[in-house]
Amino acid sequence: MEQMGGVSGLFYSSVPVIVFVLLNAFFGLTVAIWGSIGSAVAITVLRVVRKEPLQPAISGFFGVAIAAFIAFRTGSAKGFFLFGIWASLAYCAVFVISVVVRWPLAGVVWNALNGNGTAWRKDKPSRYGYDVATLAMAVIFAARFVVQRWLYDGDQTGWLAFAKIAMGYPLYAIGLLVVVWAVRRSDKRLKALAEEEPEPETDAQVEARLRQKYAQAPTPET
Repeated sequence: MEQMGGVSGLFYSSVPVIVFVLLNAFFGLTVAIWGSIGSAVAITVLRVVRKEPLQPAISGFFGVAIAAFIAFRTGSAKGFFLFGIWASLAYCAVFVISVVVRWPLAGVVWNALNGNGTAWRKDKPSRYGYDVATLAMAVIFAARFVVQRWLYDGDQTGWLAFAKIAMGYPLYAIGLLVVVWAVRRSDKRLKALAEEEPEPETDAQVEARLRQKYAQAPTPET
């Protein structure tokens, strides 16, 4: 939720899309393009004034700018959603490939951000859990692509906006629940494995063990 900008971030991410669809319906494509960009700029300024996290606003602004540019170049309102549609397919492919090469992205990203190293990859159940979480995210992005591409081909701009919002953060949050399950499962297993491992001997303990070993060794016959 913090990475998304909290509850307000979920709301702000929907504003440019809604503004675009409404302005396009009443005033045409050009006004809709500038209106969506203006709303994204206003949201960014508002976050600066309120000292809220800027990363979600900046990412959202560039996303809206790219979408607006494509709509302008294609001369079609549905072009506003084209970048997001193909981005979903690209994300799906990356997630699937990461599982195939045995570096599931959910595990890689989570453990990299938290400085946990790669110990999770050596434990098959842990890696399996991250495989499941990564594939869950892949399914979400695949669903976004299939549904939104179908609406795009059908020139359903209004429904495209609805699908973009409904299949955005809400669906993403469901995928994150699977990631949380995988993380907790892996952390629990790695902690249990660490407790089972014997503590490494100190230099004094090694020396004492060697002394005892050689002290008990039989004396060779002469």
